[in-house]
Amino acid sequence: MKADFPIDSVRNLFPALALTDGGRRRIYLDNPAGTQVPRSVGDAIRDAVLHRNANLGGAFMTSRQAGEILAGAHQAMAEFLGAASADEIVIGPNMTSLTYQFSRVLSRDWQAGDEIVLTQIDHEGNVGPWMQAAEDRGITVKWLPFSEESWQIEPEALKPLLGRKTRLVALNYASNLTGSINRIDELVRLAREAGAVTYVDAVQMAPHGLIDVQKLGCDFLACSSYKFYGPHLGIVYGRREMLDALKPYKLRCSSNDYPTRYETGTPQIELLAGLEATIDHFAAMGKLVGATGNRRDKVVTAFYASGKHESALARQLINGIRDIDGLRIIGISNGDRLSERVATVSFTVDGIAPSSLVEMLNGEGIFCWAGHNYAWGIVHQLGIPPERGVTRIGIAKYNTAGEIGETVESVCRNLAMLRQRR
Repeated sequence: MKADFPIDSVRNLFPALALTDGGRRRIYLDNPAGTQVPRSVGDAIRDAVLHRNANLGGAFMTSRQAGEILAGAHQAMAEFLGAASADEIVIGPNMTSLTYQFSRVLSRDWQAGDEIVLTQIDHEGNVGPWMQAAEDRGITVKWLPFSEESWQIEPEALKPLLGRKTRLVALNYASNLTGSINRIDELVRLAREAGAVTYVDAVQMAPHGLIDVQKLGCDFLACSSYKFYGPHLGIVYGRREMLDALKPYKLRCSSNDYPTRYETGTPQIELLAGLEATIDHFAAMGKLVGATGNRRDKVVTAFYASGKHESALARQLINGIRDIDGLRIIGISNGDRLSERVATVSFTVDGIAPSSLVEMLNGEGIFCWAGHNYAWGIVHQLGIPPERGVTRIGIAKYNTAGEIGETVESVCRNLAMLRQRR
């Protein structure tokens, strides 16, 4: 692999990065909520909707082309996630909608007295659907807190919650607020040993680190392509044995084959074209840094290169703000443990509303967020008022050291101004 991350070449792939507001540059640090899209993805969507637009199942050319787009997107996602087959990929409008769908499918056979385990570190999209399914079926929810020392879900904390009545354990791979990467392989192993189904939210891991569902051993894993430089779609990997055994909710006349078995209605063909182009973008970036081999091999190398780049930027950001008076980083800040987090950094400042700071940063063209960010369990466990939440800065592979330097300077300067106003 080439020694230096080709940041200029990477940035040139994203048209949005060249846009300005009245001559002022934009710094995109809102990435945990949604990343920008490379030109190749936009081109693929445009080409599909303008030149290959048809419904599925016809014998004519554009319908056959639409079917090829559908198959290509599923195969690309199987390679991206390390699945054994494209039949293990379910694609829908977003992660939350798909999780609601699978919560209903999986809870069909739950009985009163059964139990599920949910975590306090998860995004609400991997909590609410299961809570409501549990309420509908009259079963017990057990809560798994995260450690406020390690900022992770500790396997030892999961063990006492598991038993013969545990039907499901919903887990978080990487937090959208703390940035913590949980030891999913250990957590999945414990859950499966107890006979529970595992459902992993990997929405925040997918943009930053390589996922291998076969190595993890999970039953289900969900992610969102608009969080990893793609179109607005949700994806769920399901282990084939599980998908075969479950009874999906579907129309009477719909096929029981894959992928129709779990994908209701006509899919967004043009977005599926963009989805395959997204995975090809990762492969092209892998090639850019010296990778050879198949598409999966190139994706592996792309993540290795971008991960080193993002980690260096996260270190720069954390080091730049950690000593600000009254500022508390909500997550891992130890430089020796940065490999245990993604480059999403959230913080609070004594006496300063996150929305006040973020409004000033946004006004300077630095795009970031304030609030609970749907990390409802985290803010409640930590006692952070959800109406205030945190300031969240989310780094992606196209961000630069110069942008992080500007952001640190802006945070320091604007906090000083806010304190003067008090």
